[in-house]
Amino acid sequence: MEKINEVEFERTYDESPKTVWQAWTNPELIKKWWGPNNVTIPESEVDLRVGGKIYIVMEAGEAMGPYKGTKWPMLGKFNVVEPNSKLSYNAKAWTEGQKEETTIDQTTELILAEDMGKTKLKIKAVINKFGPGAQMAVQGMKMGFTQQLDKLNDFLTAKK
Repeated sequence: MEKINEVEFERTYDESPKTVWQAWTNPELIKKWWGPNNVTIPESEVDLRVGGKIYIVMEAGEAMGPYKGTKWPMLGKFNVVEPNSKLSYNAKAWTEGQKEETTIDQTTELILAEDMGKTKLKIKAVINKFGPGAQMAVQGMKMGFTQQLDKLNDFLTAKK
């Protein structure tokens, strides 16, 4: 598959790899921080095993103006599950009611490493294919991930 868009991030969180892992893999915790700014997560399911599914629905909030109430489901399957250290999944995400034209096929890999009592997180996300109506989402991928990782930091900091 041709790589269409790829982003990589590296962040350090003031928590153990186990705590950061739980934030990424516990469906109830995912609801508290996942997604870019101004979205909520009404649904989250995680079957944490190779071949297991990840299903997350983002819903646009009031601050997203005309998009308020729009839902963006993501359904994926785990390829790698190495507790507290590595997670990889292939997923498709789309705008509810516009699946054919807005689907984004993406592969995401997370690597967590302990670093002096903190966690160094590396993320690589690759869009493999996308529909004609998904161009704006593809262009906003870096910003969306940046906001999501900031929200994760705020969530982890608030837990203390």
